[in-house]
Amino acid sequence: MPNDRFTALSLFSGAGGLDVGLDRTGRFELLACVEIEQRFCETLVENRDAGRFGSDRTAIIQADISQLDPYALMDELHLKPGDLDLLVGGPPCQSWSTAGRRGTIQDPRGLLIWDYLKFVEALQPKYFLMENVRGLLSGALRHRPIALRPDKGGPPLSEEEQPGSAVAAWIDDLGKINNGAYRVDVYEVNAVNYGAPQLRERVLFIGNRFGDVVDFPKPTHGPSGSGLKPYATLGDAIKGFTEENPVLVDFSPRKKYYLSMVPTGGNWRALPESEAKASMGKAFYAKGGRSGWWRRLSWDLPCPTVTTLPNHSSTSMCHPEETRVLSVGEFSRVQEFPDGWTFCGAPAEQMKQVGNAVPVRLGVVAGEVVAQHLTRALSGAVATGSEVPPSRRVYLQSHVRTRQWWKDGKAVVRADVAGASAP
Repeated sequence: MPNDRFTALSLFSGAGGLDVGLDRTGRFELLACVEIEQRFCETLVENRDAGRFGSDRTAIIQADISQLDPYALMDELHLKPGDLDLLVGGPPCQSWSTAGRRGTIQDPRGLLIWDYLKFVEALQPKYFLMENVRGLLSGALRHRPIALRPDKGGPPLSEEEQPGSAVAAWIDDLGKINNGAYRVDVYEVNAVNYGAPQLRERVLFIGNRFGDVVDFPKPTHGPSGSGLKPYATLGDAIKGFTEENPVLVDFSPRKKYYLSMVPTGGNWRALPESEAKASMGKAFYAKGGRSGWWRRLSWDLPCPTVTTLPNHSSTSMCHPEETRVLSVGEFSRVQEFPDGWTFCGAPAEQMKQVGNAVPVRLGVVAGEVVAQHLTRALSGAVATGSEVPPSRRVYLQSHVRTRQWWKDGKAVVRADVAGASAP
């Protein structure tokens, strides 16, 4: 490898968002992408062969990480322990998301973060990057349903039920690898703060075996008056974008009936009260979690987090002007995939891929950070003392609100984000 380029191996590759970001830095040679889903692998193969990421030497391997022998993978890629510069991956996050049932490690998917450690132990990469939902940080080894918690009359939480106990155990197990050689910096970030046209909170784990303390950059974009570059918006991403054959996972006629009454930037609050009550049921009386109901997007704000089900009434992602869901191609631009990126499979399968993807922007920023630290570490610029600095957790303004408000019968934008656009 040239001195300014490094080897990388991707696990849980999905549709390739993180890998595209690393590739876009020009600093990494992607050896392989490992992914369990056939359609996702077909997407990776098609785009690799079209020259949109990686190279003709990038292997696409369909495999279940929980069943894959890391040493067999090393043999296939002609790697010895310590050869690999960067191991990356985003284990499935559904069991840790606060939006789901939160099965934590009682859900088999919750154990995949430990399967990731299995590959760290075998490969002994110089650096690793693991991405996940922020909910992982508060997850417990054993989840106690809210209705059974102490403030609801339940018994005190056990040690395994304490918020954050899962990550604490994971970091403790990381510290046992290679005689405690590894440390990790944990960053809570939001893609919108780095120029992505999307609000997407994530947690990044950047670890290494040099005792290196990795600093992630502070936000470069923010609301008006912050002194930062303005947030990129949905309009920046898709306004003027056209497709010959858009792929839609569209709203039903019933949903379109209600959405047709909502102006650009509005939501359920724009409906007559009788229509809102009839369409929302008990959710109309809820105290929170209603902003996505009958939501029509705004050109002038960042896109809400792209999901796999944008056509639900409670999480609708309706086009700002047309009464339809955004297309897969439009969501792809929001995620900042290269123009022409192809998703394989039926519309629902394509939407699953783009909705689960890591924002490309985060791959770019994290990749540049790791490349800089690899350069320093391999040049001997990182002082390796006898004691490895403790791991740490850093909050980088990941909770961002650019919500629109309904006032005097109109949808309005908060004053501190009005007129935001990408430079």
